[in-house]
This record gives sequence, C-alpha cells and structure tokens, in this order.
Amino acid sequence: MPSIYEKLSIRPVPYDPAFEIEEENEKETAEGIVAEMRRIIEITEKDYGRGVRTVHAKAHGILTGRLDVLPGLPKELAQGAFAEPKSYPAVLRFSTNPGDILDDAVSVPRGLAMKIVGVEGERLPGSEGDVTQDFVTANGPAFVAPTAAAFLQSLKLLSRTTDTPQALKKGLSAVLRGVGAAVEAAGGDATPLKALGGHPATHILGETFFSQAPLLFGPYMGKIRIAPVTERLKALKDQPVQVAGRPDALREEVAKIFSEGGGEWELSVQLLTDPETMPIEDASVVWPEDKSPYVPVARIVVGRQTSWGEKRTERLDEELAFAPWHGLAAHRPLGSVMRVRKPAYEMSSTERRRFNGCPMHEPASAAEIDAPKAEERAA
Repeated sequence: MPSIYEKLSIRPVPYDPAFEIEEENEKETAEGIVAEMRRIIEITEKDYGRGVRTVHAKAHGILTGRLDVLPGLPKELAQGAFAEPKSYPAVLRFSTNPGDILDDAVSVPRGLAMKIVGVEGERLPGSEGDVTQDFVTANGPAFVAPTAAAFLQSLKLLSRTTDTPQALKKGLSAVLRGVGAAVEAAGGDATPLKALGGHPATHILGETFFSQAPLLFGPYMGKIRIAPVTERLKALKDQPVQVAGRPDALREEVAKIFSEGGGEWELSVQLLTDPETMPIEDASVVWPEDKSPYVPVARIVVGRQTSWGEKRTERLDEELAFAPWHGLAAHRPLGSVMRVRKPAYEMSSTERRRFNGCPMHEPASAAEIDAPKAEERAA
C-alpha cells in the first residue's frame, strides 16, 4: 500500500527574511500588550490571592502521554522536533482563553498547549539549556486579529472586562451563543462573537486545534494542527455539554472521558507553498488547504488517567509554563502577532512565579514530569 507521502506533491517555499516585515511602531505595540496583560494579572491576583496566567488561566485537564514522530517522513517534513522517528514524553493542557477563571457557562474559545520533552537542537532565545518544545494551539484555523496592532486593540477590550461580574458575563454569553448560531446558520462567520463569549457549549475534547499563526518548520514555514483520531474522541465533536449549574463542566467531562480510557490525536503540518494566499504577516488568514493540505507528522498517545483533581495535576498546572517561543530555533514563531507574544508570555510567567513564590520548572525527562513532591507522597 503506497504511503501518503508518496503522493505528496506540494513544493514548500523556503524561508526568506523578506517574508517578515516589522509593523510600524511594533516595539510600542509589544509594550502595550505587556501593559494590558499586566493589568489583567494585577486584577486576578487581588481577586484570587494567587497568580494565574494572563491568558488561558483556567485549565480543564492536564494529561501526560507521549508524542510519536511518524516513520518515513519526506525531508520537507522531517524537520526540527520531527527530524527522526522517536517518542517524546508529552504534557497536554486544555484550557479556555480568558485571563480570569470563569464559570463554564461563559463559553469562550478553547486552547491546547503541549510540551514535549527530550528535544535536542539549537534553541530559541530564552530557552537555552532546556530540552523541551512547546506548541500552543487554539480551536480555530486562524488568529482573531490580523496584526499585532489589532491584537492590542482586542486585548484592551478583554482587559477592561476582566473584573466584570460573572453573572453579567454568563448572561451575555448566552445571548452571544444564540446570535452566533444564527449567524453561522445563515452562512456567516461567527468568530468575533465566539471570542467575546459566544462559543457553543460543546465538549472540549471534540475540538481540533491550530497554531493559527505560522512558525518555521526547518528551512520552510508552516502551521500546526492537532486533531483527535480515536473514535471515542471524534464522536465528541460538537457534542453539547450542559453548563448551567456546572461551573467546572468541562473539567468534569474531560475527567470522565479519561477515567474510562485513553485517546489519540494526530499532529499535522501545513507547509507554506504560496506567499500570496498564505501570508506570514496576516495571522487572520486561513491558509487554503487546496494549495497545501495538512499532512501528519506525529501521533499523540494518552492513556487512562486522572485529568484533574489530584495534587499531580495541580502541581503540573502550577509549575509549567507554555509559550510559542519556548523550543527549537527550527520552530521559531513568525509574524508580528507571534513576535509581540514573546515579551507578553515572559512577563506572565515571571509575574506568576514572583507572586506565588513557585519556580517554573522545565522537565528534562518523563521521570521529572511524574516525580511527586513530598506532600504528594504523603497524601
């Protein structure tokens, strides 16, 4: 039976620095994004008495497993962390995007951050000496803002609503869900409504996740997709979840699934083949799959386990930080939206570490991921 790669006819475009064009006032925009995120974390520190992430504060499950790089990849795909067929320990964190910890009746876009361990190679600035690679993804094929400047404007709106009473947010979310459903039924794009709280109240494990903005893939450029492949996860796509009266409904649903068995996802790459229709500096553009399909490069395998509520999962959520700029130089993030995220993520993890007095920890092996602290052993 011929391999999927034998029929692969795409011709990726090699990276050229000319594809990246710095925005006017990009440095000031980055400083503005850091300021808005600092405003969010200062509010939440007062509310919770502890530091939480400035985005994707609420986790709905922490899973440990492995990432298996597929054998037989052509040279265009055998790059960076996927250069050779091997297995890496992995940690997956499912979340929703606000910087405050909301009742799940406030229905917002979802994220999946993954950290793989034992990756060797030239590192990105700020992650020297580590052997981990992070992929930060969300459940939409493109970013909500095209540029860094537009990202700042949307973040200002988010930061101004951080301290809004949850009762008001839940009421608005219910209205936006209805409007969004009507817009999509009419063939429109409800992405902006979903970002404001109108995301359908569906199962998080049925989602497909994307890097949204591009990154290097060795000498090429591409986007990442993580999609469920086992039937028990695929069956959860668009499955409604009852969120009324269940503030942690998504945590409960994820916990139920993984208490019964494991699951698998496919990690695929879409390589840039046409700079005109697949721009680097407009993160809001969905790259056409008829020009370059997503092609699988790895399988993520997670076994039966407790996804939340143990000291282990709480420790991993507290100690680990996930960022697009943490990893190999071969997977350097590209474009203005990605560039301005670097100082923002660094500020968030630094402030969380400072406020909580808890050092961030980059594991060097599977044993370090699972090694319990003394209080866990005593429990």
